[in-house]
Amino acid sequence: MTFSDTDFDYLTTIVAEAAAQEILPRFRNLGDADISEKTSAIDLVTEADLLAEKHITAALKARFPGALIVGEEAYEADKSVVPALAHADLAFTIDPVDGTFNFAAGLPVFGTIVAVVAKGETIASLIYDPVLGDSVTAMRGAGTFLRRQTGQTRRLSVAAPAALGAMTGAISWGHMDEPERSRICSNLAKTRMTFSLNCSAYEYWMVASGKWHFIGHSKLMPWDHLAGVLAHQEAGGYTAKFDGSPYRPGETTGGIISAPDRDSWQTIRRDIIGD
Repeated sequence: MTFSDTDFDYLTTIVAEAAAQEILPRFRNLGDADISEKTSAIDLVTEADLLAEKHITAALKARFPGALIVGEEAYEADKSVVPALAHADLAFTIDPVDGTFNFAAGLPVFGTIVAVVAKGETIASLIYDPVLGDSVTAMRGAGTFLRRQTGQTRRLSVAAPAALGAMTGAISWGHMDEPERSRICSNLAKTRMTFSLNCSAYEYWMVASGKWHFIGHSKLMPWDHLAGVLAHQEAGGYTAKFDGSPYRPGETTGGIISAPDRDSWQTIRRDIIGD
């Protein structure tokens, strides 16, 4: 299944429309009734999440009526859609507001993430910043680009490999259990500096643009990772699950690390994640 440049332009347009109509008007303007907890006080959903996903889903169905649409919020009603990503002729994953906790708190560190999947392979991705109007885009085999709202475009590359003590990055340990979380938090002190954004959109943005060396996660929901992994790979990076196997559409367990190259990945796996 092909996905053309014209199709990508359409995707970019509808994501920007959803941001302008459903996300930005609610940013720093949410009432208590507009925010709900899903699994905990830090796992939230807002009216912006629901309405932006509805907008993007409807627009994708209009142009690609036979495609599988896997939205983060719609997944709660039908969990069978995630395994179906492995075999669908054409599919889209949508995280309408990635970093909802930040969004609800009024912190402008959130984004909209869309991945395009064909026959079990991610072929295109879009990470969009609704506040700035900038995006990181990738097409398989064609590189990763930063596209400014002003029209400026720049090809992105991952950071050069570095010694562990010179690396910067993030490991999202919030979904990990003990003793892994304490071990990893302690091991992160071996690096130059670590961060916690609670936003996959910007974590992948940082590693794909070479600002950070590594990121890692234990929970692998497709709307959080498929787009970012493609962007990172097309920028020259190396990504694999904790066991060294490739990360594929439809998988949700096993942990993941993204790093500048395989040697850097092995360093993070050995010295930060550990056993």
